Amino acid sequence: MDTTTSACRLLTLIALSGECSTEVLSFMGISPSYGEKLITKLKDDNLIKTHYKDRLRGYRLTCTGKKLLLSQNPDRFCFYLSGNTDTNRPRSDYPRRLRLQQTSIVYSMLQNAGVTLFRDEKPMLFQPGNRNLQMLPLPSFYHSREIKELGAEAIKINNSRTIGILFAPKCIYAVFYTSDSLLKWEYRTELKVKTMLHYHISRGALGREYITPAYHPDTPIKALIIGSNMDTALKLLTSTGGYQKSYFYLDSSFDYFHYLPACSAGETMLRLLCSPKLMLSLIQLLLSDLQPPCPDYGLEHDAINDGLPVLLAFDFDMLRISRFCTALSFHEMSGCLICFDFQRSVLEQYFADTVTIETIDLNKFEGRFLN
Repeated sequence: MDTTTSACRLLTLIALSGECSTEVLSFMGISPSYGEKLITKLKDDNLIKTHYKDRLRGYRLTCTGKKLLLSQNPDRFCFYLSGNTDTNRPRSDYPRRLRLQQTSIVYSMLQNAGVTLFRDEKPMLFQPGNRNLQMLPLPSFYHSREIKELGAEAIKINNSRTIGILFAPKCIYAVFYTSDSLLKWEYRTELKVKTMLHYHISRGALGREYITPAYHPDTPIKALIIGSNMDTALKLLTSTGGYQKSYFYLDSSFDYFHYLPACSAGETMLRLLCSPKLMLSLIQLLLSDLQPPCPDYGLEHDAINDGLPVLLAFDFDMLRISRFCTALSFHEMSGCLICFDFQRSVLEQYFADTVTIETIDLNKFEGRFLN
């Protein structure tokens, strides 16, 4: 079986996630008409089946499909297609199925953004006794179940809502998927995720004696939240946590809360967030016509434009955006934001008339920096 075909890519996504969302076909660049033919062909070959329950439709591997993948690459698929696990024996209850499908969307975005996913292409950082110096390809993603190979130590973060950890140059992201609503959130648990990663950078599995390139002990641990669209970002920015603070709100569990939508624009942002050189080039370009920040303003900002404080908001760090909005209101000032064009509407609603907004054309950015 040709591993470069759409059929093989889809089978792989189903294997990694356990149950694949029907939406991943669009992330793979497959048109609805061809997608229908592809699904029909895979079903006729008895490689996949459709599971429909509680109005949720998804794709699962058949026994034949599992055997095919395992025979081709056991090192890649054995972890997912063996034992009594959600990826090998998916449950039928709605919350667990939904989480599997959300994971498939995240996997497809990460793969499109050039992130290393497969176990045969990255070191097994969290396996007990695996303590030789290993090359870590960056960026790389480790699913929460791979993190739990740490054993008893991982029990502390069992209730975390993170899908996994994305290792990028210069920083590490805890990745969450929130769909189009607020995700469940437990401050202490998510704080333990950050604490655990900091520990392993300095003294554990992520120490410089075990991986290269090594992370500095002060490496920032950031939250990366993926949602259905940019409208969800407004819900997150304005959330107070709901009853008993059981839903997401901007707290201090992480020092950064980046948001990106589940679409091609989000994949571009993902590439940007995983590339310090690309980020620096864009920042230098944006600041080239602006004045340096003024410490007398008493608020966090990146530059000055015609006397107004300017915030670079294109990386959509919600915590920083929130602080800027609060500071402008407190000082009764106006400001300026620079963001991508697809982020503008949400920021206009959040800031109202306190800021002017300049936008970066996403297509022009991709043409200049990514092609």
